[in-house]
Amino acid sequence: MTRFNALMLLTFAAALAACATVPYTNRHQFNVISAAEEDKLGLQAWQEILSKAKLSEDAQASALVERVGRRIADASAQPGYDWQFKLIDEPGTVNAFCLPGGRVAVYSGILPVTENEAGLAVVMAHEVAHALAHHGAERMSQGGLVRLGGAALQAGMAGKDPAAQKQVLNAFGLGTSVGVLLPFSRSHEAEADRIGLILMAKAGYDPRAAAPFWRRMKAGGGAKPPELLSTHPSDEKRIKRIEAALPEALKHYRPQ
Repeated sequence: MTRFNALMLLTFAAALAACATVPYTNRHQFNVISAAEEDKLGLQAWQEILSKAKLSEDAQASALVERVGRRIADASAQPGYDWQFKLIDEPGTVNAFCLPGGRVAVYSGILPVTENEAGLAVVMAHEVAHALAHHGAERMSQGGLVRLGGAALQAGMAGKDPAAQKQVLNAFGLGTSVGVLLPFSRSHEAEADRIGLILMAKAGYDPRAAAPFWRRMKAGGGAKPPELLSTHPSDEKRIKRIEAALPEALKHYRPQ
């Protein structure tokens, strides 16, 4: 068996062997990263971020982040996660994230956009949804599969003109980025929106707060790349999908 054929067989076998199912959406995903390894990587990244970040000294805002986070964590039914919720003092950063294992950080710059507790729940439930769906591990797995495919392609072109090899490999890189990795990233965002609506509803927050929040994000955002070249869906498409997913989420809504 040639090296090219062996690599192609390995690539195909890896794709078949690594099937998992995303909670709530039941989507089949490609993931070769174990839960233990994913949690280890998440903890390492979390410790590094906290070693450099300035945590907020606003006790009231920090308590709000903790309260919303705990309610969403309870709704997620993942008691094995290492749930942590931190407010980072960066007024110029309008963002939040959740690392594998349930480590959530909110940047203070997003609080004026959330406006209230329900708006913050939109953000935090979306980020927690990424962790529940193991999107980080899935992206790493996809990246590894693409690299394996690139190695197989390079092996199959051994001995050919270097200029031609470079042209083909560049085309492969661009094609997998625009045609595979970026679309998957956008699908992860859409999936996290959908799961996040359910989580916030189960936590007792009205999921109808989501669309107004994203409209505020759209109004305050600057220029963005075309959706084809972005890791996120367009604001208009995102809001339409959220509104379409509301009936499903509202089935889980029990006001507290």
